[in-house]
Amino acid sequence: MTKLPLLTALDHLVLTVADLPATVAFYQALGMRVEKFTPTGQAKEQGERLALCFGVQKINLHQSGKEISPNAQNASTGTADLCFLSPTPLADWMIHLRQAGIDVLQGPVPRTGAMAPIMSIYLRDPDGNLIEISNAA
Repeated sequence: MTKLPLLTALDHLVLTVADLPATVAFYQALGMRVEKFTPTGQAKEQGERLALCFGVQKINLHQSGKEISPNAQNASTGTADLCFLSPTPLADWMIHLRQAGIDVLQGPVPRTGAMAPIMSIYLRDPDGNLIEISNAA
């Protein structure tokens, strides 16, 4: 019997976006920093790219219609549902989001996280992706 390979973490994910500046501004309001990078290998020919960084995670951005190859077979805007964990109380998040002009769709509501119960609020980014910000319950 062969031993199964092991996955340990998510290095990055990719969002396909309609408006790079609007997306960058939205995620900066959530506390993410923007990094420009030039891919290595064959992808280097495709030029400089943008990533949203937070903690030890990163979200690479692809401009809709100009996706970096290889890419998702059905790359499209507004198809993601992302949950971000935060130590900041959700009440503080709600105040911050209101001040930033970002509507909270729902919450706080109890949910089931990957490791434990969580409390979450929901909002949408400029492309309509569902964004969940959560605290450990």
